[in-house]
Order: sequence, then C-alpha cells, then structure tokens
Amino acid sequence: MITDILIEIALAIGRMFLNPVLYVSIIVAVILGYQRVKRERKYFHVRILWGWTEAIGLIKDGLLFALIISILSIAFGLTVPLELLFVLTIISLIALIIYVFHILSPIILFALSILVLWAFDYLGWKINLFGIEINGITMSEGTVVTATILAGLLVVAEGLLIRKKGAQIASPIVENSKRGLRGVAFTSKRAWILPIFLVIPGNVIDAYFPWWPQFSLGSTQFSLILFPVVIGFQQLTRSKLPIYFYPKLGRTVLILGEIVIIGGLVAYFVPFVGFLTLIAGAIIRIGISYIYSTGQQKDVYAVSAKSGGVMIAGILPNSPAEKMGLVVGEIIRKVNGVEVQTERQLYEALQVNAAHCRLEVLNHEREVRLAQHVVHNNDHHQIGLLIAE
Repeated sequence: MITDILIEIALAIGRMFLNPVLYVSIIVAVILGYQRVKRERKYFHVRILWGWTEAIGLIKDGLLFALIISILSIAFGLTVPLELLFVLTIISLIALIIYVFHILSPIILFALSILVLWAFDYLGWKINLFGIEINGITMSEGTVVTATILAGLLVVAEGLLIRKKGAQIASPIVENSKRGLRGVAFTSKRAWILPIFLVIPGNVIDAYFPWWPQFSLGSTQFSLILFPVVIGFQQLTRSKLPIYFYPKLGRTVLILGEIVIIGGLVAYFVPFVGFLTLIAGAIIRIGISYIYSTGQQKDVYAVSAKSGGVMIAGILPNSPAEKMGLVVGEIIRKVNGVEVQTERQLYEALQVNAAHCRLEVLNHEREVRLAQHVVHNNDHHQIGLLIAE
C-alpha cells in the first residue's frame, strides 16, 4: 500500500512535466523578463532586476501556497474530473499565447471552464482528446462545489502574491503627459505556477492509462495528479506609489477569495450556489481590475520631476541606495550639503566626496531625514538611484 502511494506520488509529479502549460509558462516568463530589461534600459540605461527574475519566480514564489492548497485539497477530498483539468489547460494556454493575463486570475479561469463544461452538457457536445472523452457537467454535480472551493483558495493565494510581490516586481516606465511633462508609471506583469496535487475520482485514469497505479480509500478508487495552475497578474499604477497601491489591491483580491470559499462551502448543500459564486466572482474580479485601472488617470503621477529636489523613480537591488533605506517616491534635497534639482546636479554633487555620500531626504510623510553610505567610485548609478526627470 505504501509503495503504491509513493509510486502514485512520483508519477503524479512526473505527469506535470507532460503538461504543455508548464513549458509555455516558462517561455512566457522568459519573454516577460527580456521585455522588462529592454524597457528599463530604454528609459534608464540600466536594468533594475536580473532578466531571469520572472522565470525563477515562476514556480518558486508560489510553492508554499501550492503546498498548503494541495494538503487542504487532499485532506477534504476535493476530487476533480479530468474534463475540468483539460478545459483549464486549454484556456490557460490560450491566455498565455494571446498574452492576456487577466484571464489567468483563478476565479476567471475556473468560471470560464465551468461555463464551457456546462455548455457542453446543455448542447450535448462531446470531444475526444488523446483518448479521453470530454463530456459536459450539470449544475447539480459535485464538480461545481470542488471548482468553487479550489478557485477561492487560489484567489486567496493570488491576493497574497500580489500583496507580497506586486511592488517588488513593479517596473518603472517614463510617459509624456498631455501637458508635455514627463512622469513615471509602474507596471507589474507576472505569471506564477502553483503545482497543486489533485485527486481524480473513480477509475477514470485507470480506464485509459492501465499502467497508472491507484490507491484505495474505502471502496472508492482514486489517482493523484500534480496539476500546474497558472496565475497571471498585470496592473499599472501612476497616481499611487507601488508600495501602497499593490498591497491594497492584494487585500481586495484576498477578500474576494475568502467570499468565494464561503460560497463554495454553501454550494456543498446547494450546488447551484457554487455556479453563481464563480460567475459573480469572475465579474467582481474583472471589476476590481477595472476600478484600480481607471483610478490611475494619466497626467497624475506620484513620481515625476519636482521643484524641491530630485525624486527617486527606482532603486537597484543590493546597491548603496537600498542599504541606505531609500525608497521610490522619496525626494533627495541635498547631496553632500549641496542642493540638487536635476540628475546632472545630483551627479556633480556626488563628486564633492567621491568616497562618501550624505543625503538629505524628504520621505513620504514629508519629513526630512539623513542617509549616508560609502561610495566606491564616481558613477552615480553605483549608488543605485534611478531619477525621475
């Protein structure tokens, strides 16, 4: 029995590497990193984060959430039919290929998948993919309950990822306002893969893959599968700083996830509630993105050139600027005792003392503080500052 379970787990892990979503996601993550670096070099002549950041974080960032959801999924017996997994895979691939990450919010992804399966049942359609027949589902089936709870758990993970990573991955871009002024906006576009262990009910896999070992729980047969759920995220902010904007957005998405979970639990008694929860949740998630986007009106920039000093548009990782605790949106008023208004003046002021940098900074609370650090050369980029000018 233990041997069969271990083999089952090993094969479940191996099966993830047969899913095309994994490889398309990796390619897309590499492209995201390349585009970001190219954009940063265009506007600031230096990259902020390493080009492979998106690819490395693709799976690493969501591993803890994937583990927790896997444990909950197996512990509470959230069984998922193969039909749902196939539709999830197809929609995920389409969203990745057309580069529209809003579709990859779990609530939208699951709502679309359930709608497709319901339409198949309503229209009496059937499709045979790789020897597996995909049928529709009714609103009274347990699949709707499972899909709603899983979607809720994944939306909670989405909200937490946005809160934790949104500001970290925000990349500055320079825009020209209608008044001819230059401002800095910040864009976050990222994909995460959460490899979730899911339970397939009955002898579905055994019927088509007889070599797949199964373990028994009572009188029912089950098989494990490790399924790569893709969570996509994209959002731009202008009028609010990333460190305030993305955590707030993440909290809103997190609350939505909690509501969806409650709807899934109610659906256990009334399955149709799960269907309504998925549809309403998807509409609300789209509304959240729309509201947060429309709130970032062009010509209103939190980061732009200021008359009272030099505003920070970006901080390079592991740089003296980061070690001094400087953050995006703060204004540098003096460098080595010299007042600065432009990037050129900042550069010249750094030459006053090439070995040491002493800054007078106006923080977000409009309070003045001092920051200082040793500088090892005359290049101002070596202290890690990107300037809004």
